[in-house]
Amino acid sequence: MKLRLFAAAAVMTIVGNALAEDVVLRLHHFLPAPAVAQAQFLEPWAAKVMADSDERIRIDIYPAMQLGGKPPQLIDQVRDGVVDMVWTVPSYTPGRFPNMEVFELPFMAASAEATSQAVMAYSQANLDDSFAGIKPILFHVHAPGSIHTRGRPITVLEDLQGVKLRTPTRSITQTLEAYGAVPVGMPAPQVPQAIARGVVDGTVFPYEITSPLRIHEITDTHTKIFTDRGLYTVVLLLAINQRRYDSLPDDLKAVLDANSGMPLAAHIGRVWDQAETPGIAAAEALGDRFVELDVAEVERWKAAAQPVIEDWVAQRGAGGRALLAEARALVAQYAD
Repeated sequence: MKLRLFAAAAVMTIVGNALAEDVVLRLHHFLPAPAVAQAQFLEPWAAKVMADSDERIRIDIYPAMQLGGKPPQLIDQVRDGVVDMVWTVPSYTPGRFPNMEVFELPFMAASAEATSQAVMAYSQANLDDSFAGIKPILFHVHAPGSIHTRGRPITVLEDLQGVKLRTPTRSITQTLEAYGAVPVGMPAPQVPQAIARGVVDGTVFPYEITSPLRIHEITDTHTKIFTDRGLYTVVLLLAINQRRYDSLPDDLKAVLDANSGMPLAAHIGRVWDQAETPGIAAAEALGDRFVELDVAEVERWKAAAQPVIEDWVAQRGAGGRALLAEARALVAQYAD
């Protein structure tokens, strides 16, 4: 009888330990499930983490703010432990993460692949206390964005006068103001309704998000502003609550670490670059108009945006210009 009880207790101990080591992480983000972010990034990444951990880590993904709140609140949700992980835009809370904003300045971004690696390398040296309580797994960017409008085609800089455009970050807001446009800040999921109702005349977006949000169906002109660098990009963050990460066994921390950082940044950058093609094709299929500014015209846009860059440098104080130079050098390193 004692032998049976000992055996039963041993089995319960083994099962209990196994269950104690199994980890379920809730990952919250703001885009719909069909978007590139989930379908081509978060789902494959979560599956790889699960496989690499011998199925001891499961990541449950909650798109479109299913766990409540609004997109700008995601960063605090992960910091406070309301959720375990988030994929979000830090700059949805303007001015809170100033060092990382350098990559969102006008005409900083090359391809998503090159710029994502640059952002990841830069972050490893320049994270400050604004990210306390958050462990970044990946910083990356989307491909350089274009301007998408309805009834207000943008062919030269002057066409922006008085045009109401949705804007995602402080830097692009300031840039659009410098161009004479009327920027209207809002998270990406609100944009289709805002255009449809005439709240804005259009938006700045990469093409990868225009298709899942059906932006190509409610706009008619798409303007590309790119030579060696694009008009803008947005820094994106995949992160885990620091306390949650610290609570994991060392071998499971190692799994997350192995699926983080520079190799992931290069891969995800390529995914975002490739995701531009379907969005462009969807707009082409509807017969939309495409405008690509020539080099001389882009130079005019660069000159008009220079005060935005100088303002960011001034706000950073003595080290501002060095941070800008470091960021530009990193983009050039991975792009050229």
